[in-house]
Amino acid sequence: MTPTIAKIIWLAFMVAWVVLRQRPGHRSRRTPVSYSGRDIRERLLMAASFTGLGIIPSVYLAVHFPRFADYPFVPLLAYLGVAVDVACLWLFWRTHYDLGKNWSVSLDLRERHTLVTTGVYAHVRHPMYSAFWLMALAQALLLPNWIAGLSGFVGFGILFFGRVGREEEMMMRGFGEEYRTYMARTARVVPWVY
Repeated sequence: MTPTIAKIIWLAFMVAWVVLRQRPGHRSRRTPVSYSGRDIRERLLMAASFTGLGIIPSVYLAVHFPRFADYPFVPLLAYLGVAVDVACLWLFWRTHYDLGKNWSVSLDLRERHTLVTTGVYAHVRHPMYSAFWLMALAQALLLPNWIAGLSGFVGFGILFFGRVGREEEMMMRGFGEEYRTYMARTARVVPWVY
């Protein structure tokens, strides 16, 4: 494994992620939204995540900026990054599969929205966020640059900590005691931990 191959692998996994997001069977746009939390705060949180997980590492790949933040490449870490990215893509796919028409990119409840508590949702309430944390970890392992590698943690961390509480409030409003019971038996993003 070389630094160039690690960068190509990071890019290939990002393309695979985009393809997973675009699969028509996972779209729910035809189902009307009954509640949406898509306000300016939500847009800023999404922009922070996109910047850390997409823009900064893409600039690094394209023009090798910021070069001053490079550190020595460690092939073993890059191989670990590939394994983490594979787990991330599987979890993305599985989360979309389990959600079906309930999936949304933002804070939305759709008409006829159902509370999904099976599949990966039997273990954590927010497996999509778990996948994003894995994506940030893979980025840090594949890109040997203190800024580009770690920007995913910062960008997604801003979204996660700025949104997860609001999302759980929305779910409690939408599903009441059923969601509270679900919260009591599951972790947020890491089974049995958090």
